[in-house]
Amino acid sequence: MSFSAAWLEMREPYDRRARAASVIEAAVAALAGRASVIIADLACGTGSTFRALMPRIKSRQNWRLVDNDLSLLVRTPQSSPPNVNVAAMPIDLSLDLTAALDGPVDLVTATALLDLVSEEWLQRLVVEIAARRLPVYAALSYDGHVEMTPADSADKKIIAAVNAHQRTDKGFGPALGPTAAAVAVERFERVGYSVLQGQSDWGVAPHDREIQLELLSGWAAAARDIDEVPLPDVIGWLKRRRDLVVAGRSSIRVGHTDLFARPTSTR
Repeated sequence: MSFSAAWLEMREPYDRRARAASVIEAAVAALAGRASVIIADLACGTGSTFRALMPRIKSRQNWRLVDNDLSLLVRTPQSSPPNVNVAAMPIDLSLDLTAALDGPVDLVTATALLDLVSEEWLQRLVVEIAARRLPVYAALSYDGHVEMTPADSADKKIIAAVNAHQRTDKGFGPALGPTAAAVAVERFERVGYSVLQGQSDWGVAPHDREIQLELLSGWAAAARDIDEVPLPDVIGWLKRRRDLVVAGRSSIRVGHTDLFARPTSTR
C-alpha cells in the first residue's frame, strides 16, 4: 500500500510534534559515541523519519531510505549536510525484506508502518532484526483510539468500522491495525529485546481544518468500504462533523504508539 505525497506532507508536522520524546531520545542515545552510523529506514515515504532523526544524531550518518513507491522516493532528500549520505533504495518490503537489512546496519527505523503489516510479516521482521541484533525505532503505529470533540452519536460506530478496515490487507496480508504495537512489543520481548514505549497521539486543533477534513473523509470512505454502517448514517455523520470543522468547533485526537526495541541478552 502506498500513500500520496500530498497526504504525507500534510501529516508530517503532526507526526513531528507527536513523536514520543523519551523514545526518540533512546534511539539517538543508542548511537552515541560512534564515529559513523548506518540507518535503514523502512517504508520511508518522502523521508519524514530522516528529517526527524538526522539533526539529533552527531555521528557521520549513512541513510538507506527504502520504499517501493518511486514517486515517493524521488521526493526524499536529494541533498544533506556534509557528514550525511543518503541513498534511496526501491525495494518492495512485502517481497524482499532481507534486501533492505543486508549489509552493515546500526539502526532500523520505520514510521506509520507496523499497523499496515500482517502478523506473519511482522514476525519475519522480528526474526530478521533479531538475527542481526539490531535496534529498532518504530514510530506512530495507530492504536485504534480516536476522540472527537464535540462528540457525535455516530462516532463510536464509525471508528469501530475504521478499525475493522485497518485490519484488511494493505499489501502485506491481513493487517494488524490497532493491535500492531502490542504485538510488536510481545514479539521483540520474546527474542530477548527490551522495549521502551511512548504515546505519540496526534492533537488536531480547531484551526487545523485541512487535515481534519482529510481525516473525516478517509474515515467515512473506510466505513463505507467495510459496509458495517448504513450509507445514510455515514453520510449524515460526515456532514455533521464537517459542519463542526468549518465552524471552528472541532478537535480530534488520534492515538499512536512509538517504540524503541533493542537486544539485551546474548543468544
